[in-house]
Amino acid sequence: MKRALISVSDKTGIVEFTKELVSLGYEVISTGGTKKTLDEAGVKTIGISEITNFPEIMDGRVKTLHPNVHGGLLCVRDNQEHLKALEENNIDLIDMVVVNLYPFKKTLEKEGTTHEELIENIDIGGPSMLRSAAKNHKFVTVVVDPKDYKKILLEIKDSGDTELTTREELAAKVFRHTAGYDSLIAEYLTKKSGVEFPESITVTYEKVQDLRYGENPHQRAGFYKNAFAGYSISTGKQLHGKELSYNNIQDANSALEILKEFSLPTVVAVKHMNPCGIGCGESILEAWDKAYAADPVSIFGGIIALNRVVTKEVAEKISELFLEIVIAPGYEKDAFEVISKKKNIRIMELDMNLKIKNTNKLTTVMDGVLIQELDQKELLKDDLVCVTDRKPTDSELADLMFAWKVV
Repeated sequence: MKRALISVSDKTGIVEFTKELVSLGYEVISTGGTKKTLDEAGVKTIGISEITNFPEIMDGRVKTLHPNVHGGLLCVRDNQEHLKALEENNIDLIDMVVVNLYPFKKTLEKEGTTHEELIENIDIGGPSMLRSAAKNHKFVTVVVDPKDYKKILLEIKDSGDTELTTREELAAKVFRHTAGYDSLIAEYLTKKSGVEFPESITVTYEKVQDLRYGENPHQRAGFYKNAFAGYSISTGKQLHGKELSYNNIQDANSALEILKEFSLPTVVAVKHMNPCGIGCGESILEAWDKAYAADPVSIFGGIIALNRVVTKEVAEKISELFLEIVIAPGYEKDAFEVISKKKNIRIMELDMNLKIKNTNKLTTVMDGVLIQELDQKELLKDDLVCVTDRKPTDSELADLMFAWKVV
């Protein structure tokens, strides 16, 4: 009989998946909360202590770190010496590991989380089992993502086991998962210890989407976001239009970088990553008129970002132009109806009150990366020293401050 060890933090679909495994002849080993969930659902499970012959101790910190677990996972099954070692030590094989990890990221995102709570959400046994199973994927199926449950069940039903190519893909996913998990912990502890530029950095990004192509049609591309993305095109919600391209995302990012400098109603028009019109006003309509008047030619085919809800009056002016993207914190119902009549325009919504979460800026160079603090310094009037005989008027100074933000 084949055996699966199941211990998950994210219990999405786990009851249904486990029931199917049992119906396919699997014996299920489980731990803690996962065992309780499965037992309550009527799924027969074996407690981890029955496998290790040792109790879970230290509030569950030590429960799966045991030769009876890792020996069953790491045994090379076409190696007679390995099989002999199992027999001599009364260790049984484990054919599948289904594990996802303590929610360190979610805990880190919660307000008011203490350092002690974060430390307790650093998973040890989970990554150890995942790595053992992934290393031995020639013989063991390792599952970290509930999205893979369906494919695994279909393959077992069809041929009695998962395909080797599937096990290789799942193993690669595991090492990506554990690397990302460890990088978040490393980043947290590095910041807490006050180290600015450590001897190595590992940055975690999460996939947003595949892109049709990159800057040019012959270049492949994908779009990823920071694990804690806030004010970013990656967190925007697309309400209308075809999917974003690589160049759309670059342009939109440029528009948002400029827009974040302004608190008054502001409209930013960008073409090929450069501003072609920026306007501030008492209303978003006044800001639009100023931005459009700055360059009514180059705005054609550009990207517009606004930091106020789009009104019907502004929408009607937008609809007169060919634009790639409009980004705003919201749209009046009538305004959305007006803009969405244009088939090829992309309409996006983004909360302009979000903060930029990643305070470092990374710039790639060939086979390397430069890293520096993000420039978020705001220039204030009190920072200025006038060295000319004539002092600027209040109006001139306001224009200079506006120009400084833009440039």
